[in-house]
Amino acid sequence: MRFRFLVIVLVLVVSATSCISTKQLTYLQELEGASSGNLIPIRKVNEQYRLQTHDLLSIRIKATDQGKVGIFNPVSDGVLNATGEEKLYNDGFVVDIHGNIRIPTLGNLKVIGLTVEEVRIKLEEALLREYLNETSGLFVTVKLAGIRYTINGEIGSPGSKIIPRNQLTIMEAIANSGDISITGDRRDVVIIRQYPLGQKVHHIDLTTIEAMNSPYYYVQPNDLILINPLPQKSLGSGTTGLQSLTTIISVATALVTTILLLTR
Repeated sequence: MRFRFLVIVLVLVVSATSCISTKQLTYLQELEGASSGNLIPIRKVNEQYRLQTHDLLSIRIKATDQGKVGIFNPVSDGVLNATGEEKLYNDGFVVDIHGNIRIPTLGNLKVIGLTVEEVRIKLEEALLREYLNETSGLFVTVKLAGIRYTINGEIGSPGSKIIPRNQLTIMEAIANSGDISITGDRRDVVIIRQYPLGQKVHHIDLTTIEAMNSPYYYVQPNDLILINPLPQKSLGSGTTGLQSLTTIISVATALVTTILLLTR
């Protein structure tokens, strides 16, 4: 009788700590009873993004006499067979540790803490003041040369990525990295974000639709995204029903064998 009771308790304990449920694996779940089709406003997060060190800028300068501004623009026949990331790196302007970008003829231009629009205005003023004039038909475009982020942990393709876009959601970043594995914790995705005075750790639950309203739903340049493992991985108790059943049978068999040996 005692043996049967121990086996039942063991089976219940192992079952409770095994099997990853569907709710732990499903992204952006709506609350029960919530009406579907509700509009979720698009957050334009990068409009007010302030540049930091290591950010990469894409700058294009045009004028009536394009020959005068050709020195400022990337050479079209750059590195042969370069990938998209390599082209961005070779053609872009990196914000150095002092907060400057280095512009031909103009030298160092302080951009740290500015938005891309403020950089555009500052660059136009510098060009008109030192190189061109009001009749030159100056037209300057400044934007982030893609969003660089690093993703690690329980993810299909970990590593550093550069996406050539000016806005990127964490769902897109995860999809671009091969999706979170079955043992990854979607309920507590960690985002380490860069700020002018240091770093901050943030958390987001990707299994709820409310994640789309989070200020961390949109990736910012130099974000570090960490996908931690679920407890089931460290316990080794199985991630699917079949694996859990196999674990329970193995444990029960070992327990029965131990008891039989001790009682003989």
